[in-house]
Amino acid sequence: MQLEHIAIWADDLDALCAFYARYFGAETGPRYENSAKGFSSRFLGFGHGARIEVMQTTALALARHESGAQRHGLTHLALSLGSESAVDALTARLLADGYSVLDGPRRTGDGYYESVVLDPEGNRLELTA
Repeated sequence: MQLEHIAIWADDLDALCAFYARYFGAETGPRYENSAKGFSSRFLGFGHGARIEVMQTTALALARHESGAQRHGLTHLALSLGSESAVDALTARLLADGYSVLDGPRRTGDGYYESVVLDPEGNRLELTA
């Protein structure tokens, strides 16, 4: 068994894809459109492992949550950057570029070295070593 992908609803599909491409090196797949269902999506690949499907709809009234809110169910995405220095550098870069850093970088009680940031849609990202 392997995790194939997770999906994120977005207000601005292209802007969210550009964020993951710029800061995480994601390869953005072609845009899929289903105009009959008011749906479009793109897959983000990271070379190996799970992908992210970024989706947009005009047909559904999606539930809104406060940006960065802790909520029941899926609440964050953890992205391993490979080293503590990479976590430090990307956290500083995101902060300098105006993105919200909620915590860290720090060592957690369960042994992770991480920071918590928000993507442009307010989703919580854990940047880990």
